[in-house]
Amino acid sequence: MTVCVALKVHDCIVFTADSATSLTGIDEAGRQHVVNIYDHANKVFNLHKGLPIAGMTAGIGNFGPCSISTMSKDLRALFTSSSDGYRISADDYTLEEVANLVRKYFFEVRFASLETKPQGTFQYWIGGYSAKQDLGEIWKIHIQDGDCPAPACEAARDLPAMISWGGQTEAINRLLLGYGQGLPNALLSAGLDPEHLDACIRHVAQHTQAGLANPAMPTRDAIDLAVFLAETQKQFVRFSIGSNTVGGDLDVATVTKHEGFKWIRRKHYYSRELNPLETDHA
Repeated sequence: MTVCVALKVHDCIVFTADSATSLTGIDEAGRQHVVNIYDHANKVFNLHKGLPIAGMTAGIGNFGPCSISTMSKDLRALFTSSSDGYRISADDYTLEEVANLVRKYFFEVRFASLETKPQGTFQYWIGGYSAKQDLGEIWKIHIQDGDCPAPACEAARDLPAMISWGGQTEAINRLLLGYGQGLPNALLSAGLDPEHLDACIRHVAQHTQAGLANPAMPTRDAIDLAVFLAETQKQFVRFSIGSNTVGGDLDVATVTKHEGFKWIRRKHYYSRELNPLETDHA
């Protein structure tokens, strides 16, 4: 599993994700279970070297034998090529255009080509700045059991500040929303009319939500907030009963209007001292 946090304020967008990836199997009763957990998966990506665009993923970690990390870099190469209509014009692109190309590549090309379609959830965030725009945006692709609607705008340019999170999110839900994922079932089991459930949850949220993201936050503070939320979920899973399905290092990247994509924290599988000519490839 995963924890992903996307944060937008006036000055920047921050993406952070853990590094755990779970290998699952099916037991004799037909139930899915965790076979192994690896702690070095890549889930945050520079989607176009030279433009302020970042990507981040949660959920299904591969389509067939190919990892989402590898496919993200394949897509990045297409964005700078002239083939198949993927090339992005630096002078007039929009982030919505980029999000639609991401959906086309992952769903219409890679997912659709699989003989056996994976079931479950695939999430992919695209964050950054459209050409000649002052404020950032966040878009999201969502594949659920083979269905993929149009990209959704999680944070429009005129939205001052927002936090989006995905993967395993119980601790973040409790911290930001003020209640855990079990609240709806608890209310229903207590006798609440199902027709009133949504209204009841909205009422609770009005009194329990924590507004931690301020649009005026400097970039350094936005980074610290995103890391705090991801690390809280990571430690929550660590001390909960069960497998550590959120873990490993946190990779952190920012996107700003003038500095573009910047790595704040990231892991390498190779020694930088032994590879002096290597550039950040992720």
